[in-house]
Amino acid sequence: MKHAIIEIEHVTKTFGGVVANRDVSLDVEEGGITGLIGPNGSGKTTLFNSIVGYHPIDSGSIRFQGQEISKFRVQEIARLGLLRTFQQTRIYGAMNCVQNMLISIPHRKAKFLDMFDRQARADTEKGESLLDFVGLYEKRYLMAGDLSFGQQKLLEFAMALMNEPTVLLLDEPTAGINPTLINGLIDRLRRANEEFGITLLVIEHNMRVIMNMAHKIYCLAHGELLASGTAGEIQKNQNVIDAYLGAH
Repeated sequence: MKHAIIEIEHVTKTFGGVVANRDVSLDVEEGGITGLIGPNGSGKTTLFNSIVGYHPIDSGSIRFQGQEISKFRVQEIARLGLLRTFQQTRIYGAMNCVQNMLISIPHRKAKFLDMFDRQARADTEKGESLLDFVGLYEKRYLMAGDLSFGQQKLLEFAMALMNEPTVLLLDEPTAGINPTLINGLIDRLRRANEEFGITLLVIEHNMRVIMNMAHKIYCLAHGELLASGTAGEIQKNQNVIDAYLGAH
């Protein structure tokens, strides 16, 4: 029987007088793909940032594999295997794709110029294999800054996989991507979930994408949890429909 790998209970986060998240509770099932949707400004990215330690919460609880992590620093949480990607890619444009893969590994940064030791060769082979997995093997020696935005997102995804995360949080992975690349990205996200066993928590505005991919979906509005359920249940939920259509 599967269980929750991330447990968020009654989380509230404010910035000055603005409430970004108010009393939010949700679970992320181990081994699954969980979707997080909601109109712009609903608090989705703030919740992501709180989970990985960028924004310490004001109250509530965030547990990862049963351990309270709400007071942990970003690096401590990352070492536990909880990583995230961003809406705007964070790659090294002046380095080629293989170099980006290598520098994404914490132990590699200190020894980046030592490319001839055994570990470096193993890391390079692993990096090239993951670039092949996301469809960038033929571009492995191309400067990352010369890739299209969609390809840069695939590279960032591969860089995250390089660190063998237990859970990967993806913030709008299809935003800004050429529609022809979206189906390929969805396929690779599914494969990472199924073949590598990586639990995914995905913020996504493209309803077709999230409805076809997520096993369970949570909807936020005005910083609060509005609804949760399967794709079919969410699509029929009148509160969700009203939130997206701006009904009152």
